[in-house]
Amino acid sequence: MVKRKELKDTDVDMGGTDPRVENDSDSDEDIDMVNVDFEWFDPDPEVDFHGLKNLLRQLFDNDAQDLDMSALTDLILSQAWMGSTIKTDGKESDPYAFLTVLNLQEHKDKPIIKSLLTYLQQKSASNPTLSPLTALLTDKTPKPIGLILTERLINMPAEVVPPMYTMLQQEIAHAVADNEPFDFSHYLLLSKTYEEVQSKLDMEEARPQKKKKNSGGSKAERFFFHPEDEVLEKHAVCAGSFEYSRKQDDGHSDSKRAFQELGIRTKGSLILIEKASLEGAVKAMAEYVGAGGQ
Repeated sequence: MVKRKELKDTDVDMGGTDPRVENDSDSDEDIDMVNVDFEWFDPDPEVDFHGLKNLLRQLFDNDAQDLDMSALTDLILSQAWMGSTIKTDGKESDPYAFLTVLNLQEHKDKPIIKSLLTYLQQKSASNPTLSPLTALLTDKTPKPIGLILTERLINMPAEVVPPMYTMLQQEIAHAVADNEPFDFSHYLLLSKTYEEVQSKLDMEEARPQKKKKNSGGSKAERFFFHPEDEVLEKHAVCAGSFEYSRKQDDGHSDSKRAFQELGIRTKGSLILIEKASLEGAVKAMAEYVGAGGQ
């Protein structure tokens, strides 16, 4: 598989250090800046199986154990000319990020897509704001929906995302021109959100104090793991979060407290975008995260 693009000598604020990348010792600033060469590759069946599978597990969070991540990885790699991976240590290294699209209608008879469609139908039905998606997924005359799957390591900058989407659009256009089944009516993005929750550890420390009542039962604020999702939702037919089927234990939120005082509770997210809206959404995303769609 050939390398399609490489960003050389890109100074990126990664929010910390990476043992595989040298720090810029000349900088007098407190912010850790690292000089990283990001390389864009096609997904490679020979080297990317384990790396992609791990990123898929991260994407599906608690529910990854209920879906066949190996089969899903194999399906992605079976169309290796569609989508991108991003690496920093050459073709043989594990991907730090990936993006691809799967035709849910074309692969509907494959066991992994059958189970994934059932999962998506159940999750969309659990949130009234996703009712247009539920109707689309249960339509007796199914429309060609492209399921966008993308995930990255937590310290990857959002600026790497718009080029992946731009390349994906180009690859889809080429595939359609060659009569390949990638002419979608809608795109469905599976992603993640989170809510801040009171830490169990803090609650135990403050137990003798009088508990504050929740006034008005206000809904918890919704945050995005991927900042570009906030832009994509503005171009969506519908979007919303859902609870994972696998419930988190009491200590789970505290295990995710690395960067803040409160714990966090993760949720799945679904964003439905019409075909005609994707190009504008990608351009707006590039402007939002400060990267041009190349």
